Amino acid sequence: MYVSKYFKPGEFSCKCGYGLNEVSELLLKELDAIRAHFGVSVTVTSGRRCTAHNEAVGGARGSQHVLGTAADIRVQGKKPKEVFEYLNTTYKSRYGIGLYKTFVHFDVRDKRARW
Repeated sequence: MYVSKYFKPGEFSCKCGYGLNEVSELLLKELDAIRAHFGVSVTVTSGRRCTAHNEAVGGARGSQHVLGTAADIRVQGKKPKEVFEYLNTTYKSRYGIGLYKTFVHFDVRDKRARW
């Protein structure tokens, strides 16, 4: 079992407490690599979601958050566009990466997706 260098499992659980410790090891490894690259704090604003919470926030049906393979993140001192550009360059042909006004969505789905 992979133990993250920078993140604690509780950072990923749904706001209702669902999914504690149920996060993809690959997601944790990639987030550790992202944190190491930037060298500053990375905050998970949304990680694992239960179906009810995902619906309440307008999440997509079949969301990667529900699967425990996604995190919405903010990188200290970096604009979301800068984070998105780094991720898009680093993971050119894989994963899901979405740019939003205040955060970046990152997931480890098995194909490439961008928005």
